[in-house]
Amino acid sequence: MTPADETDPEGTPGDAAPADEAIRGLITRLARPHRSGGRVIERAALLSAGADFRSAMAWIEAHGGEPEATAPAAPRRGLYDTRPAAADPTPLRFVLPATALR
Repeated sequence: MTPADETDPEGTPGDAAPADEAIRGLITRLARPHRSGGRVIERAALLSAGADFRSAMAWIEAHGGEPEATAPAAPRRGLYDTRPAAADPTPLRFVLPATALR
């Protein structure tokens, strides 16, 4: 059996656990307390940390993280306002439940 063939009982590669711990450590370091009792992490903090953003986002979603509700869009300023309407703004912060980082 080659190292590439080794998997844990759940069928994931053997190096998945260290990657999970690395992402958990990154998020623990960057997250701040949230008023809900959980933790909140900024999208910009994840991007600037230089980590694999997609893996971090997948970890957040897998551990119950959800985008924080965004403020309602500003009302249009008159008939001739040329600003495009934001259809689906990118969430800026993600809220993790209190148990996610334990």
